[in-house]
Amino acid sequence: MTDVQTDPFADIRPYQDNEVQAAILRLIADQEFIDAIIHYRFPHLAGSFGWMLSPVVKFFLKRKWAKLNSVAKVQLQVAAFMEQMIAKSTTEVSCSGIEHLDPKQAYLFISNHRDIAMDPALVNWSLHQQGFATVRIAIGDNLLRKACATELMKLNKSFIVKRGAKGPREMLKNLSQLSAYIKHSLEEGQSIWIAQKEGRAKDGNDETDPAILKMFYMEGKKRGEPFSAYLANLKIVPVCLSYEFDPCDKDKVHELWHKQQHGNYQKGEFEDIDTIIKGIVGFKGRVHVAFGKPLSSIPDDADTLAAQIDQQIWQGYRLFPINYLAAGSTEQQPDSKTQELWQTRLNSVSPEAQVLLTKMYAAPVEKQHKLT
Repeated sequence: MTDVQTDPFADIRPYQDNEVQAAILRLIADQEFIDAIIHYRFPHLAGSFGWMLSPVVKFFLKRKWAKLNSVAKVQLQVAAFMEQMIAKSTTEVSCSGIEHLDPKQAYLFISNHRDIAMDPALVNWSLHQQGFATVRIAIGDNLLRKACATELMKLNKSFIVKRGAKGPREMLKNLSQLSAYIKHSLEEGQSIWIAQKEGRAKDGNDETDPAILKMFYMEGKKRGEPFSAYLANLKIVPVCLSYEFDPCDKDKVHELWHKQQHGNYQKGEFEDIDTIIKGIVGFKGRVHVAFGKPLSSIPDDADTLAAQIDQQIWQGYRLFPINYLAAGSTEQQPDSKTQELWQTRLNSVSPEAQVLLTKMYAAPVEKQHKLT
């Protein structure tokens, strides 16, 4: 593999075409990866007969992935999986605003963040459906504790955001490398997806962290360019994802409630993986992906720019009956089925946590009201 001396981004960038087959072979040889497939595909057989299924799964994967020798071919496999997943876990996926984009232009998509895997996957799906190239995806290294997770993500055009710096100097080095890589990707004609702040908005409060925007500028500052001019050249496009139902809402509320009561929350060893799977296969109802207009007029400071991005994201919300119901709004009268579904969701969490669930689903309505 390429080392960092000849490739300054070797330790964070996605795999290139000449690295795909070796990565796939490492995945198939990773017993933890094979065990995970058996566990989630054949849960009733995993315990007693896992040892029997293991060679069968490996043989199947070798045949299925034998001809995957480029990033483009991996992306086509992902697209086929997405089609099946969307059919099973949603009633509709819609898209708006893509007419403002040029298929020949690379963009920096800054998105609200509700689901670990599905947010960038649905952005990619929407772009792919309209004939656009897929994006490179920013993913935190906290989600890559397992070797197989790293292989999978880097095969799927993901690049690593290092979050575990041991001191200010290391943090500065990591952020500088990340800033340079984002600019390098855009100069290569590769669009980027990144969340508007670190971690999912578990309370539904989608607000851009100005620190993200300052990170983008680190490379510009090194080049001696003004903040507004450099950020304008990044072709920033705000993106808003709206899910009618959040498959992980109960877990988010549990975490928020635990933090309120105890001041912190310690995740289980496999909690992130379980959350990713639940988000992928869980029922989402209707989903909407709203692409904003590329930002052409960039202010001179990160706080004002963050507010501009927020405004487009909030305008992009697709509001569903359950949002109006949670917000107590009279703008749209929910039918009996929506009321029943909402009551079932409320009953799934403790009475004390119900207010947090209500705030989560009401937030998009309140944000749009804030704009008007």
